[in-house]
Order: sequence, then C-alpha cells, then structure tokens
Amino acid sequence: MAVAGRPNVGKSTLVNALCGGKVAIVSDKPQTTRRRIFGVAHGDGYQLVLADLPGFQRPRDALTEHMQRTVDSSFEDVDAVLFVLDARERIGAGDRFIAQRVFSLEVPVLIAVNKVDRLKPAHIASQMTGAAKLGDFHALHPVSAKTGDGVDGLRDELVGLLPEGPAYFPAEQRTDLPEEVQVAELIREKVLQLTRDELPHAVTVEVDELGEKLVRANVLVETESQKQIVIGRGGSVIKEIGVRARPEIELLLGRHVFLELRVKVRPRWRRDETLLARLGI
Repeated sequence: MAVAGRPNVGKSTLVNALCGGKVAIVSDKPQTTRRRIFGVAHGDGYQLVLADLPGFQRPRDALTEHMQRTVDSSFEDVDAVLFVLDARERIGAGDRFIAQRVFSLEVPVLIAVNKVDRLKPAHIASQMTGAAKLGDFHALHPVSAKTGDGVDGLRDELVGLLPEGPAYFPAEQRTDLPEEVQVAELIREKVLQLTRDELPHAVTVEVDELGEKLVRANVLVETESQKQIVIGRGGSVIKEIGVRARPEIELLLGRHVFLELRVKVRPRWRRDETLLARLGI
C-alpha cells in the first residue's frame, strides 16, 4: 500500500507508528524522505507492507526529479492508498492535486487526518468534513501518529483490505532498506535535528565502512560554509550528531561500534546523477 501526501504531513511518523517501530527517519523539515521505504507491520495472520514515499513536489533539480519519479512509479501496482493530511493546516491546492491523482487509481483510498492531538473537537470535525469532499474514500480516520491515537483502528482498516497471499518479508524484518542505508539515514536525521532550516536539503550521508567495530560515514554538503555549520565551533555540532546517532546505530546493528564522521564538500551533489544512483535515490 502506498502512503501519499504533501511534504511534512507526518507520513513517515505514521508509517513508524503503524509498523510498531522506527522504519523511516523523521524531522520537522520538508523533504526528509527522499526514497521509497517499505515499512512492514507483522500481525496475527497478516503482513502489512506500507510504501512510505517522498512528498509530492515540483522537481527543481536531479534529486527532486528522482524523488517525484519514485512517487509516480510507486502507484503503478498497489492494493490501496493511504492518503495523509495535516489536521493543523487548511486543505489546499496541493492536497487536491494529490487527491485527483490517487482517486484516479481505482483502488481503495483511506484518508488519515493526522496531527489531531491538542486540537479542539470542532476543528477536527471541520477538517474531517473538508477531507471527505476530496473524493470517494473507503474510510476516513482522525489520527495522531505522535501519540498513537487512532493508529490501531487505522491499521485494522488497512489490514482488512489486504488480499490473500504469501508473506513478502521475514517475520523479523521491518523495512527493505539495507543496514548501510539505514545507518546513513539515522545520521542524516541527527544532522536535520541540529542544523538550520536552509541546510537540510543540501546534506546527504554516505557510509564508507560498516565493520564489526567501526562505522565510518561521510556527511556531504555543497559549500564550504555549509561544512562549517555541520562541524560547528570546535567540532561541537558534528560531535553531537555522533553522540545522538551512535546509540540508535548500535540498537540497529545489535553491537557496540565506534562511529567516525567526516564532513566533505561535494559541490552540486544534488545534480550528480552518478552520486544519486550510488545513494540509491
């Protein structure tokens, strides 16, 4: 099932909640998700596979072209679509554009109105009414991916749409991403947490070595000034990135590691098709 919506409506947080653990990195920065990520929820007699997608956007460079192509191709063979809206924002032209696209697929569309925590019932009801006008939906759920409210009911609804068939992933697997990519993404998540708004789109991470005791990764930026921001005064920022990332990397790998991070300038990497292919974007 494909998970669609505008950037920053909480798609990845919702996929993580539905899968019962971290599948995709999250941040408050748009375009955090750059590739299709399969999140797998295992239950009694079912396996729910959710395709977390980049948000719909107008391509501006090779990176965003790849991201939008990923979104378009992911709708070619799906059993249903989970269309995520932000309850805290007015339904706009971007939401209506996506609605037109997903309702044309002739598969069930479930609408999740996300981020309802701390909102007044009247506001939620108004947003639900607006969401209901977007198309002939299968079901409409108010949820909070952050608190978990409504997530169980939404999961049950999604499971009810699954066709019978074999399991695609082993019972212990929660995502299709290789360990190396998951490690790179965890590091990038911490970069997003610790840097300014203008920097995140210009940052990517590439794992150079994934050994038993050593993980070495390169944080790539496009300019020397960006490099200085990521390093921080006296190396304070890059050190904190490592401090935050290492426990999650160790949890993922199941072993203690030494994490070595280097910041490198790679001008215009977002337009470098070879690098994008190597990063799997």
